[in-house]
Amino acid sequence: MATRPLPPPLRGRVATATEALGVLLKFEGPADGVLTGFYRHRRHMGGQDRAFVSEVVYTVMRRLRTLEHVAGARDPRRLVLAALTLFLGVPPAELGDSAEERTWLRSLRLPELTGPVGFDWPDWLAERLVGSVPEAEWPALAHALQQPPPLDLRFNPLKAEPGVPLREARDTFLKSFKALPLEATPTPWSPLGLRVHQRFTLQRHPLVQEGWLEIQDEGSQLLSLLVEAQAGERVVDFCAGAGGKTLVLGALMQSKGRLLALDVLEKRLERLRIRTNRAGLSNVQTHAIESENDAWLKRHVGKFDRVLVDAPCSGLGTLRRNPDMKWRVTPAEVDRMVGLQASILRSAARLVRPGGRLVYGTCSLLAAENGDQVDAFLQAHEDFEEADCEAILARQGALLSTGRRLALVPHRHQTDGFFAAVLTRKVSPEVATA
Repeated sequence: MATRPLPPPLRGRVATATEALGVLLKFEGPADGVLTGFYRHRRHMGGQDRAFVSEVVYTVMRRLRTLEHVAGARDPRRLVLAALTLFLGVPPAELGDSAEERTWLRSLRLPELTGPVGFDWPDWLAERLVGSVPEAEWPALAHALQQPPPLDLRFNPLKAEPGVPLREARDTFLKSFKALPLEATPTPWSPLGLRVHQRFTLQRHPLVQEGWLEIQDEGSQLLSLLVEAQAGERVVDFCAGAGGKTLVLGALMQSKGRLLALDVLEKRLERLRIRTNRAGLSNVQTHAIESENDAWLKRHVGKFDRVLVDAPCSGLGTLRRNPDMKWRVTPAEVDRMVGLQASILRSAARLVRPGGRLVYGTCSLLAAENGDQVDAFLQAHEDFEEADCEAILARQGALLSTGRRLALVPHRHQTDGFFAAVLTRKVSPEVATA
């Protein structure tokens, strides 16, 4: 049988995807950053080529154990071809550089795999999920984590009329002429969220550049709302990063009061300054700290009304958008994170005044990083008590049956996996009667 070569555009894209996957499979850094560097050295690639490569390699990352099973090895080309055939709907006749390769592709079928292999999880993840997510829900969770996430945006409430409820402000914007090209619908839980049903480069979109919208998963929006920041207060975003949650807090404060964004990386805070200017916020200050034991923290004990700790974590709640995370994170790394989280939580708690609020959150699915951390903190800090997340969210128009603690999972809530608890520092009898 004569060999029919691939059509030139597809042949080149398959080769490039194979090359990119070979780099990603070294797991030397986050996939998005590795791909950015890969594309930077190939400036000749067009947008469609990059979209093709990204879709293929992320599909492989989501379904790596299944694809390794059918490919028989961790061979980048075979993994790419199998992903295109089994998951992305490319007919075998359009793939393959030889008759032998096309015959192999025509023989591929999705196997019925069970346990961690069928879930496309590393074995250790299933072991750590025991006691974190009910085992009866694992198949639904695995299926949800194998899907790409929707694109969630957050409306900037500073763009609304003062005093208008959040949900009403968001819905009014969605009906406006300005939002018509978005093809978006309200998110089910967050009163600030929009879910977009189209593909486009949002970073350069005028609504982002003008500060109307930010990219932010609905779960992250809900975590920000738990702080319930008020105008005129003193608020700290303890692990601010690039500042997605800082922007929500500043807007809810109507840009009044003092909002301090802390982080150990100055470069992240530099990006946050750009975003705060774009959002129209004037009450945000940034401060780089060396660690959770920085001397600055000791000078500000009890000085703040509200403190948000979006703690560094394994990130296992974000596997829909960061599927490589499950292959890069190790049990030892999770254990290290657990120790760091406990230390950060203790340090952040010292900043909270009597009667003030401490919000602890992660984007993890693991109890060790979530409820276990809060239980241990409360046992060691009798001056804190737990508040009800569901009631706090309901006051802001987020009607979600979550219970005392917020626990979002992709298969139930169509968000990333998020956990949060709200802790209030008790007012001593002496202070209360003063």
